[in-house]
Amino acid sequence: MSNKQSSILVVDDEPDNVILLETLLASEGYITISANGGKEALEVASNFHPDLILLDVMMPEIDGFEVCNRLRQNPQLKTIPIIFLTALDDENSKLKGLELMGDDYITKPFNSRLLLAKVANILQLNQIRYQANKSQNTQQTEQQSHLQLLAALKINQHLSEKFRLFVPEQFLSRIAPQGLDSIQLGDVVEEELTVLFCDVRGFTAIAESQNARDTFKWLNSFFKQMSACISANQGFIDKFLGDAIMAVFDKHKCHSLNALKAAVMMQENLKEFNANYEKYHLMEPVKIGIGINTGIGVIGTLGSEKRMDSTVIGDVVNTASRLESLTKTYGCSIIVSEPVISEIEKCKNNCQAGEYIKDKFRIINQAECSDAPLQNNNLYSEKIYYRWIDKVTLRGKQKAINIYELLGTENNIIEAEKISNLSIFKKGIKGWQLGKFRAALEYFKQVKRQNSTDTIASLYVERCREKLGKEEVRRKREEGRGKREEGY
Repeated sequence: MSNKQSSILVVDDEPDNVILLETLLASEGYITISANGGKEALEVASNFHPDLILLDVMMPEIDGFEVCNRLRQNPQLKTIPIIFLTALDDENSKLKGLELMGDDYITKPFNSRLLLAKVANILQLNQIRYQANKSQNTQQTEQQSHLQLLAALKINQHLSEKFRLFVPEQFLSRIAPQGLDSIQLGDVVEEELTVLFCDVRGFTAIAESQNARDTFKWLNSFFKQMSACISANQGFIDKFLGDAIMAVFDKHKCHSLNALKAAVMMQENLKEFNANYEKYHLMEPVKIGIGINTGIGVIGTLGSEKRMDSTVIGDVVNTASRLESLTKTYGCSIIVSEPVISEIEKCKNNCQAGEYIKDKFRIINQAECSDAPLQNNNLYSEKIYYRWIDKVTLRGKQKAINIYELLGTENNIIEAEKISNLSIFKKGIKGWQLGKFRAALEYFKQVKRQNSTDTIASLYVERCREKLGKEEVRRKREEGRGKREEGY
């Protein structure tokens, strides 16, 4: 029996609860019927013979326990599976539900995934019982047992596949190595990985300009394209955060490179999405910012015994989120941390040497910037283009870190003009770092003449002018002081 063939009677005297359950069940393809009280529930059950009943307990006139009792006494309705869905959490209520032959007892507030899993399980088990009874007179006991075992395995596989829509395989391999039943609150694994944060620019204004259905439609289309980029580079989605994506890359030795390639591909696929932005009733093309960081994270289950979630936590996550926010400040699309660049440089050198060095990071070039593409003869043969843009202290942190703008890869160039004048930009940065602000200013002006939209070059033009202005003020003060001393 498939979901689309299954009808479920929802019984609750609270309309909001009915709407919530109908929406949840409809999303899985079930047909729903509702009743707002015990009396109506008995009438609907007699007329429609639903495949399953979700039954509230506390209702006026006839409560859920009495409804269940009458159904079990009716020869035509007594085999309908019943799940009590109630706020009553005491042992006596649970015991009474079992005594009345309820199939399950779930307390509110409930876990949506758990409810759907139990609904699917009971429906399919009920179908198994139906088929078993139907063939009981023609099949021997051993054959029946064999069919039931196969069906049970199929149910478990079906539930596992559904569960993987909510919890990626990469999580399950860590938190449930012995199967779904082995999941426990607090199960954690600590390891090095790379985290990518992607956020839609101006989402609040977009959401205010259209109805919620349109927003859901384009968001799901957008997420589908972005998810494909992440999966293609061996990453997985940790969670969707409204208009944002948190992705994790964990493949040994090359997760930093995978994250960079995914980010570049996401920017490229965004162009394809924006080619038809008007069909989603969007006023203008969608823009995104991406932050990437490499470090130690803890993967595990978080929450309570009644409601838990799989997630990654740690400074690696917080830093990636902060870097994504900085893309607004610097006016660029992708910002990565020094550990990301360090890891790629380290792996490139290790691959060239044919060995894996245990040092976690190696020092980047002394100028803290690079216009040299990364390359070797195997995994790291594709060139990666990036440039150093600043050394910053992120919000909530004490130690400053170097940050870089990712410009593209050999196969996917997203900032062609910035790549073409990388050497000039690098000279400007070197002058800035050495305190040669006048020379640096000229280099950044040259970058601006070639690419007027380079916001970071514009930033350093202003910074150099500010430094030169302060030097001029200091020089005039010193000249005035010297003249006054000569006058004595």
